[in-house]
Amino acid sequence: MGNILITGASGFIGSFIVEEALKRGYTVWAAVRKSSSRRYLKDSRINFIELDFDSESRLTGQLSGYEFDHIVHSAGVTKCSREEDFFRVNTTGTVNLVNAVRASGCLRGRFVFMSSLSVMGPVREKRPYTDILDTDAPRPDTLYGQSKLMAENYLREQKDFPWITLRLTGVYGPREKDYMLMFDSIARHVDFAVGFRPQALTFVYVRDVVQAVFLATERGQLHKCYFISDGGTYSSRAFSDLIQKELGVKWVLRIKAPLCVLRTITTVGQCVGRITGRMPVLNRDKYHILSQRNWRCDITPARTELGYTPEYPLERGVSETARSIRE
Repeated sequence: MGNILITGASGFIGSFIVEEALKRGYTVWAAVRKSSSRRYLKDSRINFIELDFDSESRLTGQLSGYEFDHIVHSAGVTKCSREEDFFRVNTTGTVNLVNAVRASGCLRGRFVFMSSLSVMGPVREKRPYTDILDTDAPRPDTLYGQSKLMAENYLREQKDFPWITLRLTGVYGPREKDYMLMFDSIARHVDFAVGFRPQALTFVYVRDVVQAVFLATERGQLHKCYFISDGGTYSSRAFSDLIQKELGVKWVLRIKAPLCVLRTITTVGQCVGRITGRMPVLNRDKYHILSQRNWRCDITPARTELGYTPEYPLERGVSETARSIRE
């Protein structure tokens, strides 16, 4: 199958991409930091490469002499104690990698960039909610979304570079940490929700993300952004009910608080993160994410152009995740 470079290989999504690439017969190069855990990268067939995304010149030297059929750029950060780190890692790191790949001539095939539905921000928020389209103007209200959009915009300027972008909605599954807090909460008989206006949520199971990645390397339209979800729309109660069912929890105390309570909690979390250097899950960015009401997105282009067919509706995905937790 050839060589594939996967950045962020030690992360939640990256580690699943590595597993699938090995199954497909690729020679896998996993880009990791010295400090990265290799807990999910135990296969002896994995080749490791350390890349310095902070320096374009060092990256160029590190990539020189390699030839990759495809590169999947999954490295990034979703929460930081310092705001500038979002842009240093998600934006500048991507710019440096693209420039280094170009300078070193190491890429023969496609560059798949892992982005997020968060780049769109709170669009189409009026009821009845309709799908966010790739023609809608992005207006992200999180630092994460802004940093990813800036990286997307740089790629969009590279007319002669073979990029494809996947904008993922909420990704869940084994090894993921943030959604695991909800599993933990339900297991402790508490379901906490915020906001009284109805919310339209979308999810995608990690193995469907992996499917989309390899379809993008095979047949995606170059210079195109694709929304990726499981094709369904859900309420927060639907998600928690499935978790309760799969964990076998008989009763749950359901608490719904106004957004002002969430703002207070996340403001405190942001301050704690700045002091300790470790940003908690409930931070300022998370406030904007949880307060956004419409997360519907149109995956028709992914279906028709990639041949993407989600295999894990929420019920199956939650069941798989719960089984992994029990094991």
